Amino acid sequence: MVEKIRQLLHLVPFMPFQIRTTDGGEYLVPTADHAVVRPSGTRVIIFGDNDQDIYLSGLHIVAVEEEAPSSR
Repeated sequence: MVEKIRQLLHLVPFMPFQIRTTDGGEYLVPTADHAVVRPSGTRVIIFGDNDQDIYLSGLHIVAVEEEAPSSR
């Protein structure tokens, strides 16, 4: 899953995506600047707009879902 996140972060154009974890958590990554994958691939860090950082272990990521484009 972590490799998929790494690929999604480098897509052009970027598409928002959601990460789901084993405890049922859901974390939206709205832009490529809102997340980073550690070089070792063991953790994903999500940067919130409220200056709260979320550290996710790669072992606990169970799904990565791309957000459907909104109809405007």
